[in-house]
Amino acid sequence: MHILTVVGARPQFIKAGPLSKKLGESETLVHTGQHYDQNMSDVFFEELKIPPPKHHLGIGGGLHGEQTGRMLGELERVMLEEKPDWVLVYGDTNSTLAGALAASKLHIPVAHVEAGLRSFDRRMPEEVNRIVADHLSEILFAPTAAAVENLHREGFDEEAIHCVGDVMYDAALYYAETAIRESQILEKNALRPQEFILCTVHRAENTDSAESLTVIFQSLDILGRTQEIVIPLHPRTRNALVRISLLEKLTHLKIVPPVGYLDMIQLEQNAKLVITDSGGVQKEAFFFKVPCVTLRETTEWIELLEGGWNRLAPPHSTAGILQSVESALTGELSPIGFPFGDGNACQRIADILLN
Repeated sequence: MHILTVVGARPQFIKAGPLSKKLGESETLVHTGQHYDQNMSDVFFEELKIPPPKHHLGIGGGLHGEQTGRMLGELERVMLEEKPDWVLVYGDTNSTLAGALAASKLHIPVAHVEAGLRSFDRRMPEEVNRIVADHLSEILFAPTAAAVENLHREGFDEEAIHCVGDVMYDAALYYAETAIRESQILEKNALRPQEFILCTVHRAENTDSAESLTVIFQSLDILGRTQEIVIPLHPRTRNALVRISLLEKLTHLKIVPPVGYLDMIQLEQNAKLVITDSGGVQKEAFFFKVPCVTLRETTEWIELLEGGWNRLAPPHSTAGILQSVESALTGELSPIGFPFGDGNACQRIADILLN
């Protein structure tokens, strides 16, 4: 069995970490280069001990259509050379879409990890990517029962759907102890456990809108007067803040460079609150029993809106964001069960693909 796995962005490296170990020599890894900054790419391969990709396409930035088109052409070339039995794609990035499209046009069956997620907001490029990838896939690896329901509602073949659990939970379990032993991020930044708020902002819907970005960071800077807020700043976000002359005005925030996965989960485990627009970080906060405020109008992880674990705070007004943060810091958290499986998603996926 020969499986060609397409990755390109930070969340996909994390998901590939534990699953690549299960697939072993059956897997050939292709890195599109979608995340090309050393702190957003190389460090993850090193920390997670993922084998270096056999093919690195080096396709970095650009508009969505341009980037996806270049990936499509290069991935088609790689697939013709490698002749895989399956193409495996993760999540909802442009790399996901290009991998699924290239395989489909060459009549190579596609397996999609994180199938069935829906935010029901087609303005998000990620929503379009995940829907198209699902419809091009022969095997749909759903992380939760809610994702399975979405696929049922859309009429997918029952035999194609496999509810395996969430591979990011596998990764969190696998690497959490390593992070405790090896990460020095708290000491380097003089952070005390449960005494700081962790924030990440990177989605295009926020960084490409000067209005949304201003509301978010003005809110954070106000909050930073009374709370310690640490922000590993994504390169895209930094560039956007410089473009609108806001970065130098953020005097109440602890802004640090992007961090690797071990440092990130160490920050998540020790934060008293997470503020983010990332789908993966929403989940990781829940894995570590930390409440979360999501800077979006919708979320694909609707299960987390129950019990106060996650609150949506669309970046429309400073008052709205600050109110959501205050509610998250002072509100009661209710048990909601654990919808993400038992930490054996990667083994199930490997068993299905290899057998």
